[in-house]
Amino acid sequence: MSEFLFVVVPYLCLATFVVGHLWRYRYDKFGWTTRSSQLYENRLLRIGSPLFHFGLLGVVGGHIIGLLVPESWTDAVGISERTYHVVAVIGGLLAGLMTVAGMAILIYRRRTVGPVFSATTVMDKVMYAFLAVVIVLGMWNTIAGSILTIGGEYDYREGVSVWYRSFLAFNPDAALMADAPLGFQLHALVAFGLFALWPFTRLVHVFSAPLGYLTRPYIVYRSRDDTRLGSHRPRRGWDRTG
Repeated sequence: MSEFLFVVVPYLCLATFVVGHLWRYRYDKFGWTTRSSQLYENRLLRIGSPLFHFGLLGVVGGHIIGLLVPESWTDAVGISERTYHVVAVIGGLLAGLMTVAGMAILIYRRRTVGPVFSATTVMDKVMYAFLAVVIVLGMWNTIAGSILTIGGEYDYREGVSVWYRSFLAFNPDAALMADAPLGFQLHALVAFGLFALWPFTRLVHVFSAPLGYLTRPYIVYRSRDDTRLGSHRPRRGWDRTG
């Protein structure tokens, strides 16, 4: 069972992630968008969107450091395990709280603003559910495993991180995840489920960097030509045509 859950399932999700994006880009370029709803409501969006996106950047950055940087590397540059642990816990909780707060505002907005709710697809709802579960499980693992130390403190850098790097090297050791606490196992499985759903949701916009914006020509706005009126201010109303 551990081989199936922590070897077969992750690779199936990864294959779906890659092939799904290629298919989506090939056959649904016009659907490769966030389907922005800013025109429908802007007040809640201005609060929730920055919280969510900046918080998520912190969460992703923390995962990249925690999963891809071996413990020996941080030891080599003089970062003690305690210092790393404190920074990871504080930074992870702050980023997680920002993400949860922003997502809660965005979901409330999507549910209570009629036009926004009407533009919400089934895949949007599924994506939000998976994303919420992933974030909540990640925060629970941080609190339970690092602060409350329920069942004894678990060092993910010697277990989950090693498994993840072996997974990327196509030589996964399922026993490392099988020995991890249930919260870490569920967090990993739901996260891979989210990656499998990714190509079929609005999350594809993450890979759409607006590089053309930097080189596009200026857009020139001109008022109507009123030179024939001389120095007189234009009058409101219809203009005579004859």
